[in-house]
Amino acid sequence: MNLDNLLRKDIRDSVSRALAEDIGAGDITAELIPTSATITATVITRELMTLAGRPWVDEVLQQVDSEIGIEWDYDDGDVLDADTTICKLRGPARSILTAERTALNFLQLLSAAATTTAKYVAAVAGTDCRILDTRKTVPGLRLAQKYAVACGGGVNHRVGLFDAILIKENHIMSAGGITAAIITARELQPGMPVEVEVESLIELREALAANVERLLLDNFSLDMLGDAVAINRTEGEPPAELEASGGVTIEAIREIAEAGVDYVSVGALTKNVSSIDLSMRFSVLSQV
Repeated sequence: MNLDNLLRKDIRDSVSRALAEDIGAGDITAELIPTSATITATVITRELMTLAGRPWVDEVLQQVDSEIGIEWDYDDGDVLDADTTICKLRGPARSILTAERTALNFLQLLSAAATTTAKYVAAVAGTDCRILDTRKTVPGLRLAQKYAVACGGGVNHRVGLFDAILIKENHIMSAGGITAAIITARELQPGMPVEVEVESLIELREALAANVERLLLDNFSLDMLGDAVAINRTEGEPPAELEASGGVTIEAIREIAEAGVDYVSVGALTKNVSSIDLSMRFSVLSQV
């Protein structure tokens, strides 16, 4: 998967912060190991997973010690069975021991987001619906988690408050209503697509009349979703993209997708993930 310059910088910065909080003034336990000792290590997954996070692991090793070598057996986005070896490391024992936890922290968290996303994507397979992430991310790791969502087959929503307009309930209240908010958005950000959160079919019709590009259907029942799809097809000029959101579960998402919406946004992709169970096994090569 290609990394743009913004993501590359984010990887360097997030890894640097993570290493600083873990190592501090130095790894005093690693000092027990002879400086000449070299080891090999293998990283193994204990559960079925979708891999994500290779660039972060590579950066951890590079920042700790460029003498550490790594050989990956799989690419980000690959699905791995339990007890599969993900990669092999070789190099100075002290350095690998120092890098171990930070590297695994990134790999287990990002693979968890990718694995969760892949489950939701599989649940809507065969429909035209796509799975979106949200801004409900771990502070400081948004780009990393959105990368992981993409590895799992999901689609990234806006990165932050700066790259897309999403008019939600409190914006509507503060701006004087749906139509007023949309008009102001067009004036302040001409050419920028506008998405509006609606909570009823009445609000949906008002937003459609203002020709918004996307509607976020907040906590709509299945019946309301079906009505929204029908209204959008007949009254939208042109029809807006429809995004269902709110309380979405893996058990319910298939029916939501089959209602005919274009997207379902799922906060659980990045908010509720449980880290993948990984382990690193060591063997001493030399203590010369």
